[in-house]
Amino acid sequence: MTPGAKKVAGVMGWPISHSLSPRLHGYWIEKYGLNADYRAWPVKAEDLDARLRQLASECEAEGAVFRGTNLTIPLKEQALSIVDELDASARRIGAVNTVVVGKDGRLIGRNTDAIGFTDSLGEHMETTGLAGGTALVLGAGGAARAVATALVDLGLGKILICNRSEARAQSLAADIGDGAQSLAWEARADVLDAVDILVNCTSLGMSGQPPLDISLDRLKKSAVVSDIVYVPLETDLLKMARLQGNVAVDGLGMLLHQAKAGFAAWFGVTPGVDAALRHHVLQGLTQK
Repeated sequence: MTPGAKKVAGVMGWPISHSLSPRLHGYWIEKYGLNADYRAWPVKAEDLDARLRQLASECEAEGAVFRGTNLTIPLKEQALSIVDELDASARRIGAVNTVVVGKDGRLIGRNTDAIGFTDSLGEHMETTGLAGGTALVLGAGGAARAVATALVDLGLGKILICNRSEARAQSLAADIGDGAQSLAWEARADVLDAVDILVNCTSLGMSGQPPLDISLDRLKKSAVVSDIVYVPLETDLLKMARLQGNVAVDGLGMLLHQAKAGFAAWFGVTPGVDAALRHHVLQGLTQK
């Protein structure tokens, strides 16, 4: 790495114009006075390998150094077979959301979504209280894999995976192992009386997507409801939960907290998540 050269990282996805990551990382870059840049790269799934390999030379041509990238939909699982090395988090979760360029130029795939979810949850409650409880996870994609892994680490005794494609739910439950089982999509509301935490990891309820059709009437008041969607910030699911008196956790916290480890790896500074950062990113949300 050329001493003093600008460090460049970013986010890849298709589409990518909606991403709040440039605003988030840009805030930290300015706050810590770094010679760095965080960019948004629109990349289709079939172009991911080529773009990851091109960026080092493209940045070098402008006198900068490519340090890595975040990956979002639809690239997280595809990257598993593209990067040169997977760390333990990416292998365990089965998805990559953060790529770091090693000293030898090798691309290292990581996953920071699980710790991002855990840290966000910890802002709203004492997470040790979930140990031995039951979780219902809606969805079976990369985000659901990260959330289910985090719930295992928090000590949940039973994790129910419910997805519109039951085959994918069965696959994820099998990967998670002991305590995990799949559930038919039609039965999603039937188990709520036994659930201690409900997490929506689907795109249902997101702006521009169909609504998430679920009644929380059977959910006990002590249960926690989390939605990884953050556009809108308060989804209908979270509105229903708050009206019932449940703890409701929006998806913005997970976005902010998952970003910390990547920023530290790329730029050499471990950033903090605070009210000022959340306010700054929320301003970007209202402008979209």
